[in-house]
Formats: sequence, C-alpha cells, structure tokens
Amino acid sequence: QVQLVESGGGLVQAGGSLRLSCAASRIAFRITTMGWYRQAPGKQRELVATITSSSSTVYADSVKGRFTISRDNAKNTVYLQMNSLKPEDTAVYSCNAVLLGRSQWGQGTQVTVSS
Repeated sequence: QVQLVESGGGLVQAGGSLRLSCAASRIAFRITTMGWYRQAPGKQRELVATITSSSSTVYADSVKGRFTISRDNAKNTVYLQMNSLKPEDTAVYSCNAVLLGRSQWGQGTQVTVSS
C-alpha cells in the first residue's frame, strides 16, 4: 500500500512562507508524477502544482511566481515552497502520486493564512 505523508502546514501571516513536504513510501518514486492539490472550505479541490519524473513542472496561475514544487528522489520526498502567502491560499493541501494511471492521495495538511 502506497503511503504519502504530508507535513509542514500551519498558521502563518499574509506575506509569510511555509514549506510543505510529502514523504512517499512503497512506490517507485523516481518514475512517479507528484503533485500538490488544495481544497478550501466550500470549494472544489484544485491543482496547485505538479512535477514529473523528469522534473517538468506545472503550476496553477494563482500560485505562479510564489510557489515552487521540487522533488528529492534520494529521499522519496516532494516539496512545496510557498512564499508571499495570501489569505486565499488557506486550504487543506494534499499530496498526490500518479503512476501508470493510478492515483494515490495523502491525508492532507492544513495551511491557514491570516490577514
């Protein structure tokens, strides 16, 4: 069973930074596309950023220039560096892994940005 464990969420003031981590186990991490998604209260889950096995990245327009996704294959970990946070970034952030068409999710970590 694939395991994805997120960490690094918390409460931060607007303009601040947080770094999320997602540690993956029981998965061929090097060939897996990893991603971060978020869901705010009353809203649908939305893509934040993805990174492929070759480290190609995609970002939501709302986070471009502020967030950076990266991966460390030696540690089976994907990161999301979030800078210049805004109150509208408040959400539960979940890690996602896609391999051979199968999608796996972590339990999520809460990010709250106060104004």
